[in-house]
Amino acid sequence: MEYSAITVDARDDVVTITLNRPDKMNALSTQMRAEVTHAFKAAPDMGRVAVLTGAGRAFCSGQDLSDQSSGAVLDLERTLRDEYVPMLRAIIDCPIPTIAAVNGPAAGAGANLALVADVVMASTDAYFVQAFARIGLIPDAGGTWFLPRQIGLARAMGAALFTDKITAQQAVDWGMIYELAEAADFEGHWRGRALQLATGPTQTYGHIKTAMRASFDHTLDDQLELEAKLQGKCGLTRDFTEGVVAFMQKRPAAFQGR
Repeated sequence: MEYSAITVDARDDVVTITLNRPDKMNALSTQMRAEVTHAFKAAPDMGRVAVLTGAGRAFCSGQDLSDQSSGAVLDLERTLRDEYVPMLRAIIDCPIPTIAAVNGPAAGAGANLALVADVVMASTDAYFVQAFARIGLIPDAGGTWFLPRQIGLARAMGAALFTDKITAQQAVDWGMIYELAEAADFEGHWRGRALQLATGPTQTYGHIKTAMRASFDHTLDDQLELEAKLQGKCGLTRDFTEGVVAFMQKRPAAFQGR
């Protein structure tokens, strides 16, 4: 697929997917959603970690309300089902670790697009806003599922009803994102973090993702059983053998993702 609304760069086993409509604050068009979906599905064949970030001063301003790709009248239900859901699932189901590197404002669906990644880190210049109610809509793109689980119902409800900006510092303090870094150092920070995952035990990371997500729907006994099953799979990998040998030899492990 030829990309026009995003760029994709694969180096050192890091696949960087950049939303590339800076003049529109990287607003999500039909074309961009299709390209992001394709890129995340292709990412495991190109590297061992995928990073989503934005070009210019914004991460993503949400739905492009001026986009006429789907016709004169925006059919929100169809758009969510046919375009957003495949995009979100491509990120959520990606077998390699995913990072959202939020370099600037993330609003509406753009905020929730970031939150579906495995790890979210933000620049001190970034903020998140559930802007939907400002135009008579409810949070979508998974926001009503992720936010209450990440920050609790009280804060999620307030964020949705009042549409207040949540600063990067607030997002860290509330448990909405993992970490932040100074704006001047942000790209170097997220690239370093991505390289850390790109040289790690890739199959293990996939099993971690499976186990963590399953825990919300499992009883303790169910989860203990899943842990045993997945740990058994980890124990059969070359990376586990390498990890044990490296530990015994008191040296860093050289994981190959196998």
